[in-house]
Amino acid sequence: MPTVAILAPGAMGSPIAARLTENGVRVLTSLEGRGEATRERARAAGMAHAEDAEFARADLLCSIVPPADAMDVARRFAGPLEAAGEGRAIFVDFNAVNVETKRAVAGVIAAGGTPFLDGAIIGLPPKPGEKGPRIYVAGDDLGPALQLRACGLDLRACEGGIGAAAGLKMSYAGLNKGLTALAATMVLAAARAGSLEALRAELAETEPALLARFERGLPDMVPKAYRWAPEMREIAGFIGDDEAGRRIFEGAESLYARLAGDGGADDVAALRAFAAGAQRRDV
Repeated sequence: MPTVAILAPGAMGSPIAARLTENGVRVLTSLEGRGEATRERARAAGMAHAEDAEFARADLLCSIVPPADAMDVARRFAGPLEAAGEGRAIFVDFNAVNVETKRAVAGVIAAGGTPFLDGAIIGLPPKPGEKGPRIYVAGDDLGPALQLRACGLDLRACEGGIGAAAGLKMSYAGLNKGLTALAATMVLAAARAGSLEALRAELAETEPALLARFERGLPDMVPKAYRWAPEMREIAGFIGDDEAGRRIFEGAESLYARLAGDGGADDVAALRAFAAGAQRRDV
């Protein structure tokens, strides 16, 4: 069985680690400077603390961190990976960053001779009894990563080289989380206009599937808005020279940042009130 190093043991990294350890994989992580809640999450997932030099000698070193931290992780491990020589890990960046950022991360890692794979995770963290997210990898030699298919993960090859998995993630997240941002924007506008109940009634009659999605998705988005805001910034960068398209996701970033902050409490209450309409109808 391979040894897999995962940084960090967060909301996605630790459930993926748990799935791997359940299937006999040794999973390393770094707990340096981490709080007790994170340490407990890592222990529950079967992850073992390791220093950076041991990380660098794993079979795979997987970076699963907030988008803003992706480059810092690459810089942190570039030296230890180079020093590990032929026994070095393959570095896999699974972060939700745009293609330009992903290729810049690849440049930092590859400069020392370390193999690099572009990864993307689409879907919710693994749960017992469920298949889990789709995990895509792109690059030259996918074999070492794809062997984790036998270890409980839904690993898939993504054709197109470095940047292809990042582009898939940006496109999918843009559609999925962009639609949620659009729904939140229009629900809040309807609330300000006094049209919220009328909007719900119209959607119930003409777009019941959309209504069900919004009533489920809007409250689910709220605790994640702080993470979605920087992802929208990456998607805006992915869109590039299309100014109109870029502005859409710059606006989505601002929306999610507001909902995540103290100034968004009234808007969050309005979104939750809209979602509660489904529960009232079911009573």
